Amino acid sequence: MDRRFALMIEPAPEALSDYAGTFAVVDASAPALSVGELSTQRGDGVFESIGVVDGHAQEVEPHLQRLAHSAQLCELPDPNLAQWRAAVAIAARNCPAGESVIKLILSRGVEKGPAPTAWVTAAPAGDFTAARTGGIKVVTLDRGYDSGAAERSPWLLLGAKTLSYAVNMAALREARRRGADDAIFVTTDGVVLEAPTASLILRFGDRFVTPAPHGGILQGTTQLSLFSHLEEQGFETAYETVPTEDLAAADQAWLVSSVRLAAPITAIDDTRLTLDSAFTAGLNAYLLSPRD
Repeated sequence: MDRRFALMIEPAPEALSDYAGTFAVVDASAPALSVGELSTQRGDGVFESIGVVDGHAQEVEPHLQRLAHSAQLCELPDPNLAQWRAAVAIAARNCPAGESVIKLILSRGVEKGPAPTAWVTAAPAGDFTAARTGGIKVVTLDRGYDSGAAERSPWLLLGAKTLSYAVNMAALREARRRGADDAIFVTTDGVVLEAPTASLILRFGDRFVTPAPHGGILQGTTQLSLFSHLEEQGFETAYETVPTEDLAAADQAWLVSSVRLAAPITAIDDTRLTLDSAFTAGLNAYLLSPRD
């Protein structure tokens, strides 16, 4: 059943301990936003997507911390994390069995309005079985800036998870035009970044590497969790500046995200990569286990 749930969040003081009166359940299929809402007019806001497995919201705290970080970069009011935490718990209780996704959205609100707009939605997740088991093909796409752009031009908001996803969606369309499933962004000076909606993990022997979270890379919550898991298994993990040419030298690679989880990469541009089905299944079994 396609069960959907939506919750509008009203501003609440930090000192408040019971947030029951600050939430309003709304019909997820009915109009709920003003035509003057800046999230829809300009993409002026931030968001997070939290994976849910059998009613358990995964890695809530890292997502809330990243929401706060994105809000700070966009000069939005600091989100009341206790209130958001309570909203996530309500949304998770309304998720069906299986996999779902909770989205947290914080917008600047109506233009010249008194307060930001905030809401939470929950819905069944898509079926990513094919990507998790059969793998995906990716192409590299020039992101259009060099590796120093984030530090040199902070107004580009390259480290924030904003609602302005038009470029990311255009990159996915371009990847499909090229016969691929997804893309990996690279800088104009040849440094690997991330995928439009996922983090990249590369394997070189028993060493796992992800591009260092600077230069406009969003720190991945799923990547962080997987690195902790891999370290517990005795593997070495590292954050590094990855030159584009190193992609072809990887033994294996994955795109990882909160909802699709670990999707093994079978080809990057014209380079074929090994698909280790058993190892990938182990990664996804871990990601589907309850994690806080």
